[in-house]
Amino acid sequence: MPTAVSGTTNSIAIRIENLSRHYRMGDALIRAVDGISMQIASGEFVALLGTSGSGKSSLLNLIAGLDHPTSGTVVVKENDLAKFSREELAKYRLHTVGMVFQSFNLIPSMTLLENVELPLRFAEVDRGKRESLARQALDRVGLTPRLRHRPTELSGGEQQRASLARALINKPQFLLADEPTGNLDSQTGTEIMNFIREFNQTLGMTIIMVTHERALAERYASCMIFLADGKLVGDQPNVISATAGQTRGGGL
Repeated sequence: MPTAVSGTTNSIAIRIENLSRHYRMGDALIRAVDGISMQIASGEFVALLGTSGSGKSSLLNLIAGLDHPTSGTVVVKENDLAKFSREELAKYRLHTVGMVFQSFNLIPSMTLLENVELPLRFAEVDRGKRESLARQALDRVGLTPRLRHRPTELSGGEQQRASLARALINKPQFLLADEPTGNLDSQTGTEIMNFIREFNQTLGMTIIMVTHERALAERYASCMIFLADGKLVGDQPNVISATAGQTRGGGL
């Protein structure tokens, strides 16, 4: 039976069944994700924990539609990603998921406003509307005074706030964050995590965050999933929630 991350069956947002991603490196077979099954309920803040090489980022990339599984399925809102065409996957990444990376992934030659507008350009939103929405997104993360600056003129925390604004611009159902505080000092990392938790609590956005820091997950996430060697670790309960003995994040 798949691991269910809180919620009830009629609120399941993501269903993962017997998911594997294997690839060869020379003569070695790498089992990056190896037979994972679990379910994630709408509105959860899930932390994927494990050491380097445990499969956390590989699993996140499969949920994001950035990689294809060797076997098994990722079903999002009853849509099997494996059955999507390249164009459908592009639309899924544009409208359904927002992504935040450790390395920010901002385009150096563009201003913050232009960086945040970029998904709306791909969505063919007219110029006036996309600038208005980008300004609103930057204001939400406190960057209105910096919207004409380029990424190289900003601190790491400001760049990550800009990447959060860009991830939110199309009002996605899911925010996928891969080590979002990995390149930040502890104070700036706390600011970023408070923003992410706000999106979860005020917008009802489902968050899936990769981290190797258990203390960070315990403070912010509602559920924790542990991975090692591409597998779920140990006998995790069928329902992972605060009532099943998992750690639930504290208040603001």
